[in-house]
Amino acid sequence: MTADNNPMRPYLGRLAGVRDLATGIKLFQVELTEPEGQATIGTYRPGQFAFVSAFGAGEAPFGIASVRGPYLEFAVNAIGHVTHTLHALEVGDPVGVRGPLGNWFPLDEIKGRDIVILGGGIGGAPLRPVIQTVLDRRADYGHLTILWAARSPDLLVFTDEFDEWAAAPDTEFHVTVDRGDDRWQGHVGLITKLLEEVDPATQNAVAITCGPPIMIHFVFLTLQKLGFTPQQMLTTLEARMHCGIGKCGRCNMGEKFICIDGPVFWQYEVAEFLEGFL
Repeated sequence: MTADNNPMRPYLGRLAGVRDLATGIKLFQVELTEPEGQATIGTYRPGQFAFVSAFGAGEAPFGIASVRGPYLEFAVNAIGHVTHTLHALEVGDPVGVRGPLGNWFPLDEIKGRDIVILGGGIGGAPLRPVIQTVLDRRADYGHLTILWAARSPDLLVFTDEFDEWAAAPDTEFHVTVDRGDDRWQGHVGLITKLLEEVDPATQNAVAITCGPPIMIHFVFLTLQKLGFTPQQMLTTLEARMHCGIGKCGRCNMGEKFICIDGPVFWQYEVAEFLEGFL
């Protein structure tokens, strides 16, 4: 809930940092400048989202991309008017942030279990806080398996953190691309192929994935093939949201709304919805 109990009011902020993540994708660090907004720092949980405003252009929803440090971080793909306007901003420029919104990954509930992370393209951004949480509280969780993917090498996000992830205790890291290029020397193939090759143990494990809906659908099918049950699979979904509070109806999924009932769901809650993308 934002200031004055008005969930439609954004907090004022400024861009504290901008860097390229991948082709067409930038990571924005936002410093909130109002006391009410500053009070929300540290309250965002992995999986939640916020609307970021580009003044004069509008706002768009983005999953939180970090739970570390004093800033909010969002990965922004330039695919529309608002996102292109955000990409044109520079450090110091004002923005608005309306959040935190939505539910979150139940990381407290799954303590002690092995975690399998499967990120596809920019869908890896809302999974980064899950990785951060597990690495920062390493003793609270079992074995961590990270599978990272993109259509091509230039679309892999957070490549500067790969070494940290791979070197973390009780952690294995795998990366693949659908199509390599002249410089790519790593695994080539869909993330589902990589998943079958890695074949993570299912006992006492939870798999968490995010990416394009068709990827999520086939990741779920592959996980089931490997022995994961619907109660062991989580995802976070994106949607064409407008209000973020379940009033506009744009993100309905049957009787549920992605903005308030999600964006985090168990597999059995969204399997039928994902089949609609085939």
